[in-house]
Amino acid sequence: MDIVALFCDLDDFYQAFAPAWQKHLLPAPGRHRRRPCRLSTSEIMTLAVAFQTSPCRTFKHFYLAEVCRHWRTEFPHLVSYQRLIECLPSVLVPLAAYLQTRLGTTHGIAFIDSLPLPVCHNRRIGSHRVFAGVAQRARSSMDWFYGLKLHFVINEKGELLAFRLTPGNVDDRTPVPDLAATLWGKLFGDRGYLSQELCEQLQQTGVQLITKLKRRMKNKLMPLLDKLLLRKRVLIESVGEQLKHVCQIAHTRHRRLHNASVHLLAALAAYTWHEHKPSLHLSEEECELLAKSF
Repeated sequence: MDIVALFCDLDDFYQAFAPAWQKHLLPAPGRHRRRPCRLSTSEIMTLAVAFQTSPCRTFKHFYLAEVCRHWRTEFPHLVSYQRLIECLPSVLVPLAAYLQTRLGTTHGIAFIDSLPLPVCHNRRIGSHRVFAGVAQRARSSMDWFYGLKLHFVINEKGELLAFRLTPGNVDDRTPVPDLAATLWGKLFGDRGYLSQELCEQLQQTGVQLITKLKRRMKNKLMPLLDKLLLRKRVLIESVGEQLKHVCQIAHTRHRRLHNASVHLLAALAAYTWHEHKPSLHLSEEECELLAKSF
């Protein structure tokens, strides 16, 4: 990842976003000390996003061993690690708004899936406090976990189209209408999205939900092209693997809820900067023809 290009893009966005954002902020009651950070908001966002693609497994090691040693030319006003952690929550809103500008465009073919995000080991559920009241215990295809779920949609180029974060026990079909609000054409998912009511609801908005059938269900006719595209649903699973293992979106080291939210948004933003995303290598014209074939 080009750190200069990333900073310039973030800084250009924040310079346009900050004035409108400041107009909607309400004054905090009482007297509060507002000590400005020597690092600008754009620099803090750059560090948060750059960490997601670094080989370092912890943000502390990334900042102390990489940034403080090798990036002092790019960041001349570095602060202590503790001060940086205190300033991270201040970039939550700008980073969330920036991520909306990095979303891709639908061309009629999309894939949907959910990614479990455990927040602690199962043995520590009783003593966990950071996500108390937010995380829930649920079962994934692999095992039980205690945490959250990331529901996301991608297009045929592997670009992120929409995402939602819910407690772990929320059914995969619940956030689908919101995720598909800006979609059209065909939406491919696994057996967890199988629902006649959901299919009819999406059909009214111009989206055809296509899933595999469960065992012991009556077979139904499906166009050959839809069967072939349904086999390509592994594309979104590859994206999930990149989010987990390259962007480090799921780990159990969070100590603050706000910093965990910044980490999640930064991981998604870092993925949008990947040059080699999983793709079907279809042109926009081919996607539109396949999407209109029902």
